[in-house]
Amino acid sequence: MTEKTSTASFSWLASWRVYLQPASLRMLLLGFAAGLPLLLVLGTLSFRLREAGIDRSTIGYLSWVGLAYGFKWVWAPLVDRLPIPFATRLLGRRRSWLLLAQSMVMLGLVGMAISDPSKTLGPVVWCALMVAVGSATQDIALDAFRIESADPTQQAALAASYQTGYRLAMIWAGAGVLWVAAWVQGENTAGYLHAAWQAAYLVMAASMLVGCVTVLMSKEPVPAELPPARNLKEWLHGALVAPFADFLKRYKWQAVLILSLIAVYRISDVVMGIMANPFYVDMGYTKAEVATVTKVYGVLMTLLGAFIGGVMALRWGVMRILMLGAVLSALSNVLFAWLSGHGHDVNALIAVVSADNLASGIASAAFIAYLSSLTNVQYSATQYALLSSMMLLLPKFIAGFSGDYVNAHGYADFFHATAWLGLPVLVLVGLAWHYQPPPKA
Repeated sequence: MTEKTSTASFSWLASWRVYLQPASLRMLLLGFAAGLPLLLVLGTLSFRLREAGIDRSTIGYLSWVGLAYGFKWVWAPLVDRLPIPFATRLLGRRRSWLLLAQSMVMLGLVGMAISDPSKTLGPVVWCALMVAVGSATQDIALDAFRIESADPTQQAALAASYQTGYRLAMIWAGAGVLWVAAWVQGENTAGYLHAAWQAAYLVMAASMLVGCVTVLMSKEPVPAELPPARNLKEWLHGALVAPFADFLKRYKWQAVLILSLIAVYRISDVVMGIMANPFYVDMGYTKAEVATVTKVYGVLMTLLGAFIGGVMALRWGVMRILMLGAVLSALSNVLFAWLSGHGHDVNALIAVVSADNLASGIASAAFIAYLSSLTNVQYSATQYALLSSMMLLLPKFIAGFSGDYVNAHGYADFFHATAWLGLPVLVLVGLAWHYQPPPKA
């Protein structure tokens, strides 16, 4: 059955109703649990540390705790295969790992709440690392849970629901934590007050209960049949070697094409995003203006784009929307080049950020669905972790030179250059579409 015929049977009404199905609603809540920890160990933590008097160089080094997300594929085979004593027998393989990971996140957030970085930094760092590792582990188990909970035609909708919950959590962990801290601190909001941040991080730890309750109320997906291992060597082969060998066996020479596409698909967005905040500062936008525009208009447009992308993928197939997302992502960077010559204008900033986030939402929904379609349910956690980690390695490396490029050529040339980076993506999407393997049985 071709991609066209597999999507033609969906009416528009049925396509939108998919978001009301239990699987989509569960993924909305689990997406919230997945998105909550990220900013609490990166952007929000940096704000807290700077307010506590920590120097910028130290804050920059501490951002390396986020590397846990890039290397989650290292322990993904354990999440895919290793049972947790007692818990796996009671809850199942996916739910037991989800609860373990969520417990790590909650415990780490409580530790970050109790520790005062203005007095000693070590405990905050170790607790942040626990949160990052727990969050990355939750991502591994949750991706496998999502892939195994629905057939391939529903993955775009589940991805959109997941992104919605994820983005709502980022609002709560980005702006909400500041609101809580400011409310506790009272009228005198200037300076660092440990009690205010302690209350804010404890509220964030309690917010993880949304994910825990959802896991407990969810049904364990039907486990994939795993070949029995007669000894440790066979188990290690099944856990560490088989997932990667299976991918190469199924796609053969197309694996190179697929992996190349994954490695560069988000390159325009990631490279441009590194210089976005410095650009706002240099253009004279205040923190309040940037926070309002990016956290309200930007997030809302991302959510809208995710839902639109999920529905369009159901109607017209993932590859078509993958191409559309690549085109829109590149073109939206040109809008930033225009904004750099337009001057300080909040309305213009709203328009540009909204368009950029709409494009990002559409591209992300299609891309997540595409990654999901590539995995084998027997190794879903390991294979998806590898693929989702690969998509950031090259863009993050290139993005490290973005500041040097802006210093040498200016913002307008930089944004145009990031748009041109999207050209190889279009070629690779076209080739992957043309040589698309037959659907999985």
